[in-house]
Amino acid sequence: MADLHAGMRKTVERYDELNMLLSDPELMNDQNRYRKLLQEHAGLSDLVELYQRWTICSRQLEENRELLISTDDREFRDLIREENSVLEQECSQLEEKIELELQPRDPNDDRNVIVEIRGGAGGDEAALFASVLFRMYSSYAEARGWRTEIIDMNQTELGGMKEIVFLIEGRGAYSRLKFESGVHRVQRVPVTESGGRIHTSTVTVAVLPEADDVEVEINQSDLVIDTFRASGAGGQHVNRTDSAIRITHKPSGLVVTCQDQRSQYKNKDQAMRVLKSRLLEIAQSQQSSSIASDRRSQVGTGDRSERIRTYNYHQGRVTDHRIGLTLYRLEEILGGDIDEIIQALITAEHNTKLSEQAAEVD
Repeated sequence: MADLHAGMRKTVERYDELNMLLSDPELMNDQNRYRKLLQEHAGLSDLVELYQRWTICSRQLEENRELLISTDDREFRDLIREENSVLEQECSQLEEKIELELQPRDPNDDRNVIVEIRGGAGGDEAALFASVLFRMYSSYAEARGWRTEIIDMNQTELGGMKEIVFLIEGRGAYSRLKFESGVHRVQRVPVTESGGRIHTSTVTVAVLPEADDVEVEINQSDLVIDTFRASGAGGQHVNRTDSAIRITHKPSGLVVTCQDQRSQYKNKDQAMRVLKSRLLEIAQSQQSSSIASDRRSQVGTGDRSERIRTYNYHQGRVTDHRIGLTLYRLEEILGGDIDEIIQALITAEHNTKLSEQAAEVD
């Protein structure tokens, strides 16, 4: 108990300080600082609430134990013991949650994300499943109150998506979706197949933390910016003006396009957001790859070539290969109910890190 109080003391002090700073009307004159403090406050609020609940629970448990010593009423003592059993379980669960929250966090966890989904092996069938995954993530985001905005999309005549790039804005978006990067495999009878044979197709998913302007510096002379006319499925023009944007970053060779917005200015702005996030991902990957132990501690490396999950329509099964989790709730999962998988991945990574920390101590 003393260790938990000690671990939380600075957190509570900082939370109280943030409350005071955010109540200062002059802070509104500095919008950048206001947003940063507000984000930090939001990141601490859940932890402080857990700690307050744990404190109340612990206090009640301590008072009950004192009552057990001071009373001789057998019936009353039995009631207290029964209540203590419930309180001990509640305090233990709250303590586990607090310890989990106190673990070092990925600095990207609170960021918005840019998600890129691309059809892989399987042609039209892969493109059709890419659209299924887009709906899955969109539904999940909507259920959590996050905002989704399409940045770029390349559709097929059958209604599939060769690729789609979209932004998800919401607190903790990266912390929940970062494990989705990799190859998603689907096994089903394709819409395009008349013989009833089960085919296997793949779709790649990349989840990038959105970069802040101050983190990625881009020299305008390193960019080649082209405009072109946006087009839809089958090459049909969906815009009569050259509003689509293609940005080429010469040093890295990265190419980003955006044609979903009608405004050329908006398309350029969105394309720059994607470019900055891709450059941030490259920089962070280079940094983390130099620390081998950190790479091993992750549930998945986030490598887009790594097969992470299989969706089997015939069996109604979804299997996450990294943690050996199999669920027979395919329809619900594709409808956006993916929290059970995400939470299992978060728990697995946490347990792996705890095991590594224990091994280092030993």
